[in-house]
Amino acid sequence: MAKSPRKKHLSVYLEPEIMQALAAHAARRNQSLSLIAEAGIASFLSPDAAERQEAALIRRLDQMDRHLTRLERDLGIAVETLAVFVRFWLTTSPPLPEPAQQAARASAAKRYDAFVTTLGRRLVEGPKLRQEVAKEVEKAP
Repeated sequence: MAKSPRKKHLSVYLEPEIMQALAAHAARRNQSLSLIAEAGIASFLSPDAAERQEAALIRRLDQMDRHLTRLERDLGIAVETLAVFVRFWLTTSPPLPEPAQQAARASAAKRYDAFVTTLGRRLVEGPKLRQEVAKEVEKAP
């Protein structure tokens, strides 16, 4: 069996934070510090390192693009829902006569507090409106 060439010795000075990260990574992988450092240097010097970094960046940007697309869709649904509700409410609610407006304002304050409480609870616990709408759409014939 041919003997492999002896590895060369290299002394390196690292910042304490980098040394801690290297030691933690080596411990997690159950590998030596030298092996992890050697792999890192080899990766850094590899001619395709820039291409791998670019590919990783492109994958991350694609994920972010899909996420933003979903957010844009969800925001569009929310805005459209609010617009439909406001239009429906304005067309079906007649204006109140002056004497009834003060009583309506007092009632509205209580109803608004209940609305905010319910909204806060739903935001924390769920279910979300978009989830309910998706389920209803799936059930529709």
